[in-house]
Order: sequence, then structure tokens, then C-alpha cells
Amino acid sequence: MSQILIVEDDTAVHVLLKEVLTTHGFITIDAYSGTEGRLLLDSHEVDLILLDLMLPGLSGEDFVNEIRQKSQVPIIVLTAKGDQIDKNTLLAAGVDDYMVKPFDINELLLRIAIQLRHQSVHSPAKSESVLHYKEIFLELETRIVTVSGNEIHLTGREFSLLELFLTHPQKVFSRANLYENAWGDPYFESDKSVNMHISNLRKKLSSAGVNYIQTIWGVGFKFD
Repeated sequence: MSQILIVEDDTAVHVLLKEVLTTHGFITIDAYSGTEGRLLLDSHEVDLILLDLMLPGLSGEDFVNEIRQKSQVPIIVLTAKGDQIDKNTLLAAGVDDYMVKPFDINELLLRIAIQLRHQSVHSPAKSESVLHYKEIFLELETRIVTVSGNEIHLTGREFSLLELFLTHPQKVFSRANLYENAWGDPYFESDKSVNMHISNLRKKLSSAGVNYIQTIWGVGFKFD
């Protein structure tokens, strides 16, 4: 499940993008200013960024300049500037693609697919159809999980959580990180779903002889 950061302050456009992307199986992370988008990138792994240029706080251009100093994540600019933009300047700054508003949503989906495909070619770990950690193997296409050669049966949420842990072993995830990645919705502190699904996943892994999910008290969980 690819994660897309939407940095767009126009609520109507933002909601449209979120609805279309989630309908097509993407997980969205939502920012309504350049400053908020920069902060979210520090705490989330994203596969692509949809970026408006005219933003409150940190401008879209400055956002690109800062991100390109530390990441090559694909960036597609969505702008209302039209003829006012210099596409050569945008591309030279590190933007991978751009579309002028109003844009065709099907064309946007196609361009997103192209950028993600390019990214997978240059990121072998993301293009693998099988994730594994020691004796645990997770097949992304068939959704089969085996431990020491024995298949274990996981729910959809448990599979998503394990996929996240195997993709980033030893990384500490907060409950909010896990919820937003596995559920694709904003996290509420009163929601106990993460604890319940982590507990069930632990039991199933434990029954197969492995105990890699660690609780980091006051922070969240990690796989080690």
C-alpha cells in the first residue's frame, strides 16, 4: 500500500484528492500547509507527494528545496498558476511532474502510477513481492505469511501491521503511526484498536515460536 502525502490548503481539492486516492487503494497523509507537510515527513514514510505551490507558511517552492536536500521521494506539483509557472525551473528544483488546476483526475492517477513505478525501479526493496525477517516470510501478492515454513493466518489489519514492521524492522512506531498506516484514517487517542490488533498479532506469532514485537513504553512498538 503506497502512502501519499497531500500538501494542499484548498479544502475542497484536498478532500477530492483524499477520496479518490483512498478509493484506489492508497493511504493518504494530510497536510494543509508547507510547514505541516515538512513536519509530517519527519514522522512518516511516504512514497509520493502531491504538492500545491501556493501554501500558507512554507511555500511550495521552498518545501521542494528543503525536501530535496534529504530525500528523492517523487513530487507532483498541482498548481493554479498555469502560464505563470516556469516548468523548467520547477523540474530543475527537483519536481518530478506537475499538473495545472483544474486537472483530470484519471490523468493524475496515471501520472502517480508512473512515478511510483519509476520509484520502485530505483528502490529494489520496495519492488520485492516478498518481505522477510529471519524466519518470517510475507508474500505481498498472495498475502500468505509463513513462519519457519508454517503458514499462519492473519486478518487484514494484522497483515498490514506485520507488513509495516517487516518493511521497517527496528523502527519505533507510535500507535498513531501504526493506525494511520494500517487503517488509513486519522488516529484518536481513545481508540484501542491498535493495542487489540498488536496483541492478536503477537499471539499468532508467538504460537509459531517467534516474539519480535516489543513494547516501547510511553512511545509505541518496534519489531526486533
